[in-house]
Amino acid sequence: MPALDPHPTGGQRMLLLILGAMLGIGVLIAVVATLASP
Repeated sequence: MPALDPHPTGGQRMLLLILGAMLGIGVLIAVVATLASP
């Protein structure tokens, strides 16, 4: 089974969504912190 399945099952899709959300939130915090810093 390949690591990146083009058609993941329900559990795998949920895991990918959670990982993607965590990465997105981290990037968002980094951008806000960069803009907020003088």
